[in-house]
Amino acid sequence: MRLLEVTITKYKSFLTEQIVPIEGSCTRLVGKNESGKTAFLEALSRFNYFDEKDSSYKFNKTLEYPRTELKKYESENPENNLKVISCKFSLKAETIDAIIQDCGENVLLETTIVASRDYNNALSISTPKVSEKAFIVNYILKIGIPEGHKEELAKIENVNDFCTYLSSHEETKSIAETLVKTFSFGNLKEQSLLSKYLMKKYIEPRIPKFWYFDEYFLLPQRIPLSKIAGGIVDNDFTKPQLEISRALFELARIDVKKLITDNNHEAYIAELEATSNSITDAFSDYWSTNSNLEITFDIETTANDKYLNIRIRNTKHRVTLPLSNRSKGFIWFFSFFIWFQKINQINNMILLLDEPGLNLHAEAQKDLLRYIDEKLTPKYQVIYTTHSPFMIDSTKLHEIRTAYDSNETKVGTSISNAIEEKDKGTLFPLQAALGYNLAQNLYISENNLLVEGVADLVILTIMSDLLRNLGKESLNEKFTIVPVGGLDKVATFISLLRGNNLNIVCVLDTFIDQKGQTRIRDLVFDKIIKESNVLFFHEFTGPIKPAELEDMFEKREYLEWFNSEYKKDYEQIDIKKLSTDKSIIPQINKIIHQDRFNHYRIARYLSQNISTIHDWEKSTISRFEKLFITVNKLIK
Repeated sequence: MRLLEVTITKYKSFLTEQIVPIEGSCTRLVGKNESGKTAFLEALSRFNYFDEKDSSYKFNKTLEYPRTELKKYESENPENNLKVISCKFSLKAETIDAIIQDCGENVLLETTIVASRDYNNALSISTPKVSEKAFIVNYILKIGIPEGHKEELAKIENVNDFCTYLSSHEETKSIAETLVKTFSFGNLKEQSLLSKYLMKKYIEPRIPKFWYFDEYFLLPQRIPLSKIAGGIVDNDFTKPQLEISRALFELARIDVKKLITDNNHEAYIAELEATSNSITDAFSDYWSTNSNLEITFDIETTANDKYLNIRIRNTKHRVTLPLSNRSKGFIWFFSFFIWFQKINQINNMILLLDEPGLNLHAEAQKDLLRYIDEKLTPKYQVIYTTHSPFMIDSTKLHEIRTAYDSNETKVGTSISNAIEEKDKGTLFPLQAALGYNLAQNLYISENNLLVEGVADLVILTIMSDLLRNLGKESLNEKFTIVPVGGLDKVATFISLLRGNNLNIVCVLDTFIDQKGQTRIRDLVFDKIIKESNVLFFHEFTGPIKPAELEDMFEKREYLEWFNSEYKKDYEQIDIKKLSTDKSIIPQINKIIHQDRFNHYRIARYLSQNISTIHDWEKSTISRFEKLFITVNKLIK
């Protein structure tokens, strides 16, 4: 399952309900210290922790319910069944296919479910909506019902009545028995038998597990074997140290109890070194800081116990030091790899990383980001917290969620999928991360026209020059055209640039994605940008909606350029294949069987051949002139 959305309420600093959209690959939660970032991850980990026996990942009303409201809650809700966290999931395609294979087409009516956990740690899952009628029709076709019963069975609407009818007739009784046994329908007096069947077989087993990792899961340099064998935790050997030390021995497939009694240590050290070498080789590709480090082990025997000592050898300087003498960043990275390898065999997992790489240098944090994107997100959804600008990928700002603690007694922490404007400290890591990208790739002026991509920049520049040469109104030179790299980044750019007293105007493709449209609407509602400053191409293309920049041209023109530019790639497209009242880009994509062709190639072709084009359509010139007139009125 894929996690779509998290709803959290009445947990530590979360005093009011917060609904947080989750990205399909990586969600990056940014905020100051004590803003509620860690509390959010903690609540998620308690939803369905991968180690069910670990009692520390259970909700505790006394410790975690907002303290100022605890007495009132206890008096009003003695059942203690308040839903602390709810997770909305979507079923994966393979699960849907398995249900279709089992129950037939059109049985499952929704592909999302909501699962919740309350302060009693009870898990509740929403029952999927199904069509029992479709199931009955499919089953009749599949099993082959005697002709004399088909007409009556076709009138039945639910599984209970279907089974009852089959059971009441001698010639169909065996079919009923097979049906009940195959689908575990059990007591026919129960309601929603089909939903319960799907729930038990396909949904409950697929609820993802959550794995939480923070800086406390660090491997100690000296591991007492008796405490590992006995699961002993004390002031000198914490529970996180016990768990990650056990993970090391599990990876090496070593029985600690045998190691304690066996005096021949070489075989065990060889196993440990083989394990450490494989881990070191794996993360050396993502540890560019120092490639001269190796892990070594030795067994120390004392009068009361045996210890595994972990040492780091520097092959360049030819010295070894205890693990604790290495940098905190290296210890964290090495520990993270060991702990991750422990759970790497579990596929249905969501990773929660609290302040990952906090002690890493900026370059090492960049390596960690690369590791997350290349090794983790292809297999897992990842949610991590940070306040470091170096743990933010400036090309993926749409994955950012901001956490902000209002310090108001009745509000508490709020999490937003837009950039939080109420506190400059919340924005700082994002502004710092974006700063280099802006300095290298964009030219920001007092008046900025935000467009989706570089192709838009090229085309608008060309058309502005053309109109100027024709003596018509062109884009005011005070405007700088800023390509933001996609519609999903528009809202983020508006939020980050607004604090510099800049004039922001957008001219955008029609939003097809509801999420992007909502984010822009929220920015308008919060008065971050004026509604009049957000323009869409469909406002100038007449009946074509949704519309993109390419729809500002007549289809004859654009198709001529496409055929010329892509003549070696695709067969020539006849204009008769294009509908006049629909956007041209999706139509071309469909004809050439592509999700999306490179729009920039057409913009480049236009720029290279502009001097040879003389038969411009009057309607095209008129549309661009109206666009520039409208934009120019918004100049500051």
